[in-house]
Amino acid sequence: MSDRRGYYTVDEVRAAEAELFTRVPAGMPMRRAAFGLAGVVAGELRSRTGGVAGRAVGLLVGSGDNGGDALWAGAFLRRRGVRVSAVLLNPERAHPEGLAALRAAGGRVVDRLDSVDLVVDGIVGISGRGALRSFAAEMVAGVDVPIIAVDLPSGVDPDTGAVDGPAVTAEVTVAFGAHKPVHALAVPRCGRIVLVPIGLRLPEAGLVQLDPGAVGAGWPVPGPADDKYSQGVLGVCAGSAKYPGAGVLCAGGAVAATSGMVRYVGSDAEVSARFPEVVASSSISETGRVQAWVFGPGGGTDAGARDRLAEVLATELPVLVDADGLTILAGEPALVRERSAPTVLTPHAGEFARLTGAAPGADRVAAVRRLAQEWQVTVLLKGRATVVAAPGEATFVNDAGGDWAATPGSGDVLSGIVGALLAAGREPGWAAAAGARVHALAANLAAHEGQDAGAPISATPLLGHVREAVRVLREMGGSAAQGW
Repeated sequence: MSDRRGYYTVDEVRAAEAELFTRVPAGMPMRRAAFGLAGVVAGELRSRTGGVAGRAVGLLVGSGDNGGDALWAGAFLRRRGVRVSAVLLNPERAHPEGLAALRAAGGRVVDRLDSVDLVVDGIVGISGRGALRSFAAEMVAGVDVPIIAVDLPSGVDPDTGAVDGPAVTAEVTVAFGAHKPVHALAVPRCGRIVLVPIGLRLPEAGLVQLDPGAVGAGWPVPGPADDKYSQGVLGVCAGSAKYPGAGVLCAGGAVAATSGMVRYVGSDAEVSARFPEVVASSSISETGRVQAWVFGPGGGTDAGARDRLAEVLATELPVLVDADGLTILAGEPALVRERSAPTVLTPHAGEFARLTGAAPGADRVAAVRRLAQEWQVTVLLKGRATVVAAPGEATFVNDAGGDWAATPGSGDVLSGIVGALLAAGREPGWAAAAGARVHALAANLAAHEGQDAGAPISATPLLGHVREAVRVLREMGGSAAQGW
């Protein structure tokens, strides 16, 4: 079983479909897809209403194959006793075989959907781009029941997940043959994602998400011959009189991620008070041997901070740069560009714009890849969908499963977690992606704990759930469980 899930662009899927059509009879892939879609719709009806026969489903049908998938699925549902009605958004271009099958099975073509239990979105497929047109947007706006999307929510870009106008928000998205980038980059629009295989032969994916069980299996844990040094010693240069909490959260993230040892550079006594196992020193030169560095959270941007960053980057060790460290690099990128040792940058969108002169834009994956290639570094762009790119490697994406980590200090914790993995010898891309996975799970666990479950959280309870998140993922082993 693979340790990662691949996401395939429209061009990659179209090439695989073309190859498939040489191996199977015409129409078979669509009927496979539609049969799987009908099964998902029937399952949703059963779980929501207690039955299938006698229930009502509405189809919003566009032109092309997605509309055909919806029409054929409607025909299969009619054979199970479901009342099916279809609105043809472009009647002259409706899929002829699918429409004939629906009518032959007793489905109706209507101008407006009456009262239904579910709606199937078959408006736009993976070849479509841009927002919904006015009539389709009007139809979608009038839906007050759950929507099941055919392959992707219409109006959402398949390759970037971007939305620039009216679009569908689905309860479930049924993906055909392969996951597409939209299924990782726009999960709030997709809802639950179900893959229906149709026989595609796919290449190695350039965009991947680590399986949660693989994160747990690859997480460093001590063996019988290990000691505190062999497990990875992390140096943390973070925090200041102005931002004392940053050092606490960053060092705490490394401790919670089970780093072998954490050495802290700074004047913040709260770090030692909160974590007595952390070894503190007043300067980088006095720190002692480490295997990796984290620099930046709350550390300031003055000349002294710049010199400390330069000193850390002059080493041959992996270095993660975050927050104030990124601001310094934006003004002096040569500090990083001339390095041969691994460097990880962890910007949010604003910091990314300072580094590059432009916001990530709609295509976040392409933007992160460009920065990683131009600077020859690993880049982790924070967000609901975190994107991690390194030159010449597959790009990682991680949907956080919620927005709970969008809180001050959360990024400081993430830096400490990823830094611990770097000190333990993990590859920068894997360390960043796995750290983001644990960080997101910790935030979800914190948000759903106790009497205040579902309320916004702060970084402190998130920090308190990092070890639990690691334990949960390790217990998953090699499972392919989706989400949390």
